[in-house]
Amino acid sequence: MSMNKTICISCHAFKCSGRGLILPFGIEACIPIPLRATLYFIFLLYLFLGIAIIADIFMSSIETITSKKKKIHYPDPNDSKKFIDVEIKIWNDTVANLTLMALGSSSPEILLSIIEIVGNRFESGDLGPGTIVGSAAYNLLIISAICISAIPTPDIRRIRMYSVFMITSFFGFFAYIWLFLVVSVISPDVIDLWEAIITLLMFPLVVLLAFAAEKGFFLKRQPDMEEEEEKMLESSLDNMKFEDYKSDLLSFLKEIGQTSTLTLKDKAELFAAKLSEKAPRSRSQYFMQGTRMFTGGKSLFMKPADKILELSKGMNTRSSLADIQNADYTDVRQLAASIRTQDAQGHSIIEFSSTSYAVLESQQYVELIINRHGLTNIASRFRLDTIDGTATEGEDYIKLAEEFEMQPGETEKRIRVIVIDDNQWEPDETFFVKMSLRKDNEDRKTRLGTKTVALVTIINDDEPGTLEFDEAVTFVKESAGKAVLKVIRSNGADGRISVRYQTKDIDAVGTKDYISVEKELVFEHGEISKLIEIVIIDDDEEEQDESFSVELVDPQGGAKLGKRSRTVVTIINDDEYKSMAGRMFNLVKLDIDRLSVSRRTWTQQFYDALNVNGGDLETATLSHYIGHVIAIFWKVLFAFVPPTQLAGGWCTFIVSLIFIGVLTALVGDVAAIFGCLVGLKDSVTAISLVAMGTSLPDTFASMIAAKNSKTADDAIGNITGSNSVNVFLGLGLPWVLAAIYWESKNLPFTVKAGDLSFSVMIFSICCIISMAILILRRFLGVFGKAELGGTKIPKYVCSVIFILLWIIYIGLSCLQAYGYIKWSA
Repeated sequence: MSMNKTICISCHAFKCSGRGLILPFGIEACIPIPLRATLYFIFLLYLFLGIAIIADIFMSSIETITSKKKKIHYPDPNDSKKFIDVEIKIWNDTVANLTLMALGSSSPEILLSIIEIVGNRFESGDLGPGTIVGSAAYNLLIISAICISAIPTPDIRRIRMYSVFMITSFFGFFAYIWLFLVVSVISPDVIDLWEAIITLLMFPLVVLLAFAAEKGFFLKRQPDMEEEEEKMLESSLDNMKFEDYKSDLLSFLKEIGQTSTLTLKDKAELFAAKLSEKAPRSRSQYFMQGTRMFTGGKSLFMKPADKILELSKGMNTRSSLADIQNADYTDVRQLAASIRTQDAQGHSIIEFSSTSYAVLESQQYVELIINRHGLTNIASRFRLDTIDGTATEGEDYIKLAEEFEMQPGETEKRIRVIVIDDNQWEPDETFFVKMSLRKDNEDRKTRLGTKTVALVTIINDDEPGTLEFDEAVTFVKESAGKAVLKVIRSNGADGRISVRYQTKDIDAVGTKDYISVEKELVFEHGEISKLIEIVIIDDDEEEQDESFSVELVDPQGGAKLGKRSRTVVTIINDDEYKSMAGRMFNLVKLDIDRLSVSRRTWTQQFYDALNVNGGDLETATLSHYIGHVIAIFWKVLFAFVPPTQLAGGWCTFIVSLIFIGVLTALVGDVAAIFGCLVGLKDSVTAISLVAMGTSLPDTFASMIAAKNSKTADDAIGNITGSNSVNVFLGLGLPWVLAAIYWESKNLPFTVKAGDLSFSVMIFSICCIISMAILILRRFLGVFGKAELGGTKIPKYVCSVIFILLWIIYIGLSCLQAYGYIKWSA
């Protein structure tokens, strides 16, 4: 009995017992050190996961707060006696990004620094400052490297608010120069109160200057029409009204309603996904989506179930083929001529006039129309390459792989691709023509538009062809006056052929609901589509939907009938049609609301926490299930956080910040004890393990933003701002508190330069190199004149350089920390 007591007493003084503020509890006292280190490492990773999940909730509160709007009244330009109400955001985007958003993404590092100083009785430690510097290095070097390569070749992403980026970049660099000066030069190893106050005051200075830059105080910004359209769309999705979407919904219903296998709910989901895809995203939404990717949480990016996409694919394919087969080049030219010609942000935009072309095999060539708009007073060079589809190069068409030039003032260019007429019957075949820019693209004024790939269909004309309706089911409104049906001729267009068509009643009655017809339809040589018009009678009576059929019979001239030789026409009562659109709109609103970051009730929060992918099992994958199982403890725990609808999100903000503070304190303890057990100094643990763990959600957020956003602002534009905020707020605030405390005791506040000053110096050098590369990428043609993406080899070279810089930073900092590099600040 006495021996066991002696063992337990001896275990109380176990290794590294005094390293934490909260831990250890003592229960692991007698566990062997290797096993204990392993358990602490696993616990540290699990704490990082918990911080990521509560940071998601923290970000949702910030999104709720910063998305608040107010109404303003201004005179109607058409009637001075009337006023127009417009909703605008209360928070400026730049101010929100540098204050609440930066706090949301950097809260673990900032709180770790504050908790360490307060917990150490206002004595500085290595973990907090080291994590801030290490996190800055990881953000600038690793996240930038990932984002540069994440963009598919040859796409690019440019920073739009470049003046704001330059302000935050300067302070993101100056912050660490200032950090080096105050700990090593001005008053070595001592932080005076005035130094701490200036450090903290630089935080509002950065915000003020960035706000001024965004408003054009330093460099006047040109109006961005695309940005304004996105803002309007963002506003409308926040408060959707049926009248704003009625015409779009009716058009969508008319188009997709012909696919009878889709329910109204399926159609609503497709329409909601279409709206969601175009909606702009905020930095906080990308952050939340990044976290939910690896925790199995509810996605903010709507994706219809695979079965719905599969059912709609047939409709889209038939619609596309019909457009191709009915191509009218006169209309194409008129469309090209009507494209807007204003300066597209100072660039010459080149693209195909259409993404689909059709050509008869006997025509022997297809003429592609290239349009240019925007800046047209310069010479623009581009390249066209053909790619096999079902058609084969050399057998069905002549390969095209050439570079072309549009002269100053030239807005349209026609380029022919030779088609081989082999006098042998074959099914209709396709190939593609891809547009790209010359690799040198010296002036970088030329950019590709959205239509960079054209599909060419070679229509075989060595056979009379097969005739059938374009659609098996057609919907038409009673008030439309007529039903227009398309008959297509495929697999040949040789010679003159004809077919008879006739109507038959189903529950609609000829002469009462529509005019019965029986006529001949003639196709001349080379014609590939014809339209049939059936008169619809509007009797002003309230009726249920009624249908009749139209059949193709008796083909002449060697033609054959295809599978869709019969189509059903359904006459929809106008009121019923609008009622259908209204019901669908309500379903669309439900789908859009499910994407909202705001949580209205605790019931909803617990439902989302307990279910994979927020309950959307149809789109859940295996990774969702694995992540959900691992993270379910944190999800349920944090479901107790007040919903964002309480007090405008501020309750969620405060409670989640408290949770982050508690978890951060645990992270500090676990990291310190783990480092002690395996022989790592706190400064090394901070710049490597802790910095990477706290920055993991930002990594996923930036990668998603790089792929989905139209600019690089949300991907890397915020990194420099976040890095400066980390120093000015994450070190400035605890330094002010500590300096006041020691000033009251007439003692200096000591901060040992040592490892910190060396780490800062190495990071500053890496920062200069990396920022120089980013600036060069924007202005050199070899990189695509953009911060992210571009051609394959240059972008990968840049990413490798960034990763090597980070490895050098970590390696040199570790060597200095263990005395292999002598350093005296």
